[in-house]
Amino acid sequence: MIGSVVLWIAFAAGSVSSYAYFRSATQRKPLTRLARNSFAAMAVTVLAASALLLLYVLRHQFEFAYVWGYSSRSLPLHLLITTIWAGQEGSFLFWALCGSIIGLMLMSYTRRKHIELEVMTIYALVQSFLLLLLLVKSPFQYIWNAHPGQFAVGDIPADGRGLNPLLQNIWMVAHPPVLFIGFAAMAVPFSFALAALWRKTYVEWISNAVPWVIFGALALGTGIMLGGYWAYGVLGWGGWWGWDPVENSSLIPWLVGVILIHTMLVQKRTGGLTRTNLVLAISTYVLAVYSTFLTRSGILGESSVHSFVDPGALTYILLVVWILLSLVAGVGMLAKRWKELAALSQHSPFWSRESFLAISSAVIGASALVILFGTSWPILSHASLEPAFYDRTNLPIAIALGFLLGLSLLVQWKGGSPKDLAKNSAASLVISVFVLVLLVLHGLRDVWMAVLAFASLFAFFVNIVRLYRLAKENYLYTGGAIAHIGLALLFLGIIGSGRYGQKETAALPLHEPKEVLGYKFTYTGSQATQDGKWRFTIRVEKDGSQLALEPVMFQSEYNNSLMRNPDYTSFLTKDIYIEPVSLEQSDPTGEAQAHDLLLLKKSEPQTIKDLQVTFLRFDMNHQGMEKILGGNGVAIGAVLEIKRGKKTELVTPMTVYKEGQAPRSRIARTKDGTIGFELLGMNVDAEKKGSTVEVTITGLQGSNGPPRQKSEALVIEASIKPFMSLVWVAAVLVIVGLLISLRSKLSERRDAMELGKKDSAGELARRKQKNGKGEYVQQLAEDVEHR
Repeated sequence: MIGSVVLWIAFAAGSVSSYAYFRSATQRKPLTRLARNSFAAMAVTVLAASALLLLYVLRHQFEFAYVWGYSSRSLPLHLLITTIWAGQEGSFLFWALCGSIIGLMLMSYTRRKHIELEVMTIYALVQSFLLLLLLVKSPFQYIWNAHPGQFAVGDIPADGRGLNPLLQNIWMVAHPPVLFIGFAAMAVPFSFALAALWRKTYVEWISNAVPWVIFGALALGTGIMLGGYWAYGVLGWGGWWGWDPVENSSLIPWLVGVILIHTMLVQKRTGGLTRTNLVLAISTYVLAVYSTFLTRSGILGESSVHSFVDPGALTYILLVVWILLSLVAGVGMLAKRWKELAALSQHSPFWSRESFLAISSAVIGASALVILFGTSWPILSHASLEPAFYDRTNLPIAIALGFLLGLSLLVQWKGGSPKDLAKNSAASLVISVFVLVLLVLHGLRDVWMAVLAFASLFAFFVNIVRLYRLAKENYLYTGGAIAHIGLALLFLGIIGSGRYGQKETAALPLHEPKEVLGYKFTYTGSQATQDGKWRFTIRVEKDGSQLALEPVMFQSEYNNSLMRNPDYTSFLTKDIYIEPVSLEQSDPTGEAQAHDLLLLKKSEPQTIKDLQVTFLRFDMNHQGMEKILGGNGVAIGAVLEIKRGKKTELVTPMTVYKEGQAPRSRIARTKDGTIGFELLGMNVDAEKKGSTVEVTITGLQGSNGPPRQKSEALVIEASIKPFMSLVWVAAVLVIVGLLISLRSKLSERRDAMELGKKDSAGELARRKQKNGKGEYVQQLAEDVEHR
């Protein structure tokens, strides 16, 4: 099996690279070239394995269990590509690919910084362990080996199971890959930290690692943001964040990574928090691996909608070993150097920026610990904690953080006094009080929400002033201020959309307006889409303006369950959000319309009033609608072409047949909802192509005959989410802030390198002039060997 052989080569190359780097670092053996070449070979073979899996998916080679389990012939190209990371095995391979590419960049980076040997020893070892997991959980296993009771040897299915309908969305193209880049990047600060403990370079590693920490936080944060938007706009979970254990497991390492960025800034500026930074750098990666364990061990299978199935005992054990080895390595190195690190500790005045940043970091850390506890609870109790637990515990933390986001910027690095802080805070406090009063007058009544709003407003205005001042100097200095403004707006958006959102469940009878949340909702009908789903149209009206929302329901053959996709519209101050629940039919309670009866022969148009109706064909692709209607019979539809003036459209009335019950019909309506078509009977004559259908038409002026229309009601859950737009603006600002900060750090490193080259050239010239050519060459050789 080519794929498995390639993975074995990759694992062997990664292991050789780690060993060769270690020997080069500890015994000064000339194995650096071997280490580099082996790492490059590992990266190339991982790329080859990824390309091979993609090729198998695109060629529909269903003899491979992974290809059969996650792809199908009906998937479009962009979704076929996403199946590479849709399952456990493929996502491990994609993670390894991201790690390999990052590793090549890291190798070049550390080589220039003369810290390659130690850093790459750790990183290559981490990468090798990931490849070991791939050997155990390979995406190249044959289907008859993976499912011996279901498939005989050599038996190749005609089609695959396909992709979970929840994942068949454009966001599947972006969200998982970005998230995996973030997870892979978290191994870099871990490698830097262990290398620093190894080399005893407790200060120098900070400058080298900062850009990588920011990059990891940027990628992981972007992935989380994309996932939140996906959940809100497509998946119908009613919000962008539900405190799901797997959602939380990616948030925790991101929070720790954000703390690390700030504590690194402190050490770089004052020399403090040396031990803290090493602990955080190790913790960030350990928590990323722990997140992987929670997601992929199957342990959250009953607690999370995101969780993968049980991967098997061996994979489970390897995930646990991975966590323990990472933890033991980090804690062991820290314990060995703890006394030396304690000697470097410094104490700054309380009224200093270092102290306030340290307190802010502790507050964020408290949030991470609370979320970690709640996320891990299913391991202990086999039950997940309710979202209310996270809301209650994080509320005081968010309030404290809001104030600290402002106060930490109003004190100086060298220290100050309470009087100075009060003076610097006065303007922002006054403006915040004024805006808070306006919010209270407009309905902000909850005391704790008011306190959180006040803290968030204070942070917002302090950082706005700081942004203005920094932007006048250099836009590269504004990253932190922009990210802090985003966080303040996020808290305000959470208050509006979460605490003051409104929700109401309503049944909307067809074409009957109903008052819901102060709006007039009218269900105007449904239409089958080309992919077999049903789109329901709801007209929303208020104060003379109107709009249409179109939520979707469909029966999934993948897991034999009813799927629902919401629809919403955004305004500056609120979102109107509709989730479909079910479709109900019952006998009419009001006056029904009269009908006209037509006997239609296939392909022969008939004219009635101002309509021309043509029966085109039968349609058997409506079993999903039968499930939506609560049954399990056979649905047969008749596709009718309706011409009215210059307009032409297709409608598909259908009849549902179920053993032991009378046939049930479902009326199909024109797009404007005024005319309905009901299928009463049919006669199939395939040989002579003389099939006919009997159809009644309701809604025509001057129609005759008894009423036949049945009522139909769409049950929905409607929500008004105030200031939801602040959440998305906030998320974008945080990402932009991190991006600018990354650009700033890279610019700083480039300037420092250029300055270092000039200084080095001057020093070498002085040595040559002083010592003579022979001594100069010898000194240069010693410098190169040391590096």
